[in-house]
Amino acid sequence: MKSRKLRNLEVSAIGYGSMGLSQGYGSIPDRKESIDLLHNTYDMGCTFFDTAEAYGMGSNEELLGEALTGIRNKVTIATKFWIQESIESYSTGKLMEIIKSKVENSLKRLKTDHVELYYQHRVNKDIPVEDIAYCMGELIREGKILGWGQSQATEEEIRKAHAVTPITAIQSEYSIMARQFEKDVIPTCEELGIGFVAFSPLANGFLSGQVNTETEFKGIDARRVINRFEKDNIIANQPLLELLHEFALLKEATPAQISLAWMLHKNNFIVPIPGSRNLQRIAENMGSADIILNDSEFDQIERALSTIQIYGDRRDEDIARLRTLKD
Repeated sequence: MKSRKLRNLEVSAIGYGSMGLSQGYGSIPDRKESIDLLHNTYDMGCTFFDTAEAYGMGSNEELLGEALTGIRNKVTIATKFWIQESIESYSTGKLMEIIKSKVENSLKRLKTDHVELYYQHRVNKDIPVEDIAYCMGELIREGKILGWGQSQATEEEIRKAHAVTPITAIQSEYSIMARQFEKDVIPTCEELGIGFVAFSPLANGFLSGQVNTETEFKGIDARRVINRFEKDNIIANQPLLELLHEFALLKEATPAQISLAWMLHKNNFIVPIPGSRNLQRIAENMGSADIILNDSEFDQIERALSTIQIYGDRRDEDIARLRTLKD
């Protein structure tokens, strides 16, 4: 597996997003199956594992903690803290107290004394990003984290926070179907030497080419509320899938691998973290690092994409509806 740099951290070129082992995509696998899957993912060359305190209400961190114990010094762990509400009687001291409690709880669940990367899980608009950055600097000085980042941040938020404590990585949605951050955030990361970690790099599996109008999603599955999976949008997005299939044939690859290879070609500081519970799909994703698009092939894809309209997206307000779903 090739490696990439997220500022001061060296990670595998393809990471693994572990959320789906605990929530978001219907019924979850049993614990042993998940641990075996994580071990296999590491054996395939993945050294970058992403989790969050919110995934499975902490159970996802516990799962990674158990699975990665024997190889802890060989992997990079990223986790996230979430301060959803505004803080009463706000002060930097109070904020530091809250965040320190959160990181210590995460470290306990992860069975480690530090994490390499600690994200703010969405930017809370009621708390100045400069104050979050100050607290992250304190955690870095204490050795509890090696670097920090923001999720779904704006260019302004990145610049303000980075000026206080340099940011290691920004984690946001990014795929061949969701390119909104190419305008300002990704160029800002390049300018400031910040890594960019792409969640949902396969558009929640849409770019695998395995989804059609007959595909059904059951239970608490995010794809039931993400509108790119509505039948009309599945049909409307066929030109994109045809393009990916065309290049997949050319490169003896799969549509998913072409999607990830396209992303890896875009910038050398971008690291996608696809998640899957299927070992064949994980092997396919990890193999994307070996699919090399030359400049001519990449330019052909870009020109074709400029003529293709994308239908549907993934919005946080839709994801929030997951808790209202029933089987």
